[in-house]
Amino acid sequence: MKKLSMLREEVEYWQRLQQSASDALELCQLAGDNDENLRFELEKEVSAIETEIGRRELSVMLSGKFDRGDALLAIHAGAGGTDSQDWAEMLERMYLRWCEGRHYATEILDTTEGEEAGVKSVTIAVNGPYAYGYLHPEKGVHRLVRLSPFDAAHRRHTSFALVEVLPQVEDENEVEINPNDLRIDTYRSAGAGGQNVQKNDTAVRITHIPSGIVVTCQNERSQVQNRENAMRVLRARLMEIKQQEQEDQMAELRGEYTKAEWGSQIRSYVLHPYQMVKDHRTNFEVGNAQAVLNGDIDGFIEAYLRASVGNGRQIKT
Repeated sequence: MKKLSMLREEVEYWQRLQQSASDALELCQLAGDNDENLRFELEKEVSAIETEIGRRELSVMLSGKFDRGDALLAIHAGAGGTDSQDWAEMLERMYLRWCEGRHYATEILDTTEGEEAGVKSVTIAVNGPYAYGYLHPEKGVHRLVRLSPFDAAHRRHTSFALVEVLPQVEDENEVEINPNDLRIDTYRSAGAGGQNVQKNDTAVRITHIPSGIVVTCQNERSQVQNRENAMRVLRARLMEIKQQEQEDQMAELRGEYTKAEWGSQIRSYVLHPYQMVKDHRTNFEVGNAQAVLNGDIDGFIEAYLRASVGNGRQIKT
């Protein structure tokens, strides 16, 4: 039913775009050389159509197996102490604002708060058409350079955070998980919440013994809900491992092998001594850093996708 709904929306979208083009043609026939009002309306209509075609052109580039589906977005504070935990929370806000602008539904599955400020890690479910395809270019290390608000001397600090993007696995048959391979622990949530959260073992930790993957969820008031969310994240992580193994095999056959390492940032956000955000994979940069931190990241995503198509393969992340 979900696939049917997505296909129906796709067809309806093209029908609306076709109707807009027909309306613009009729308006063009009506507009005379001296009719400024009609010409203005026509220019607005054509501009809107061109914008929509540009967006649709990007979606055509998203032809991967999971590109059309939902995503799991995880942000982890890296080197930099409190500054990095604050940076991780800034990135969380940036992505939530971006999702809001695209009308994607978001759900925070798990949060580990920082000791003084920010978050150590946060996992967000992002649901909407092409959520994984659009977010996948954001995967990697993000670096922030600024005057630290946590430094009494107000010195310049560099902070790092790791962004993970995983596809949500809807078909449980995609990833086989043997219940005997799981160790499930429950404990009291350390986060804010009501009496049920504070006094009962509602938080869940699942360890996948063969891979060593550990997943925790504690944001829901119900242990059952936290367990379901933890399994969603575990399936996504196991699927990523499966995909990575296949990509590594293909890279070896091609005679090349690249591996993403912690510390090799994909993007730098500089707030001092000047303002600039630059993606190191595509060299796309923006001078208005505050707009980017408010969720305006479409330019970076588009540049990555177009460069990927131009190179005939995915850029190293």
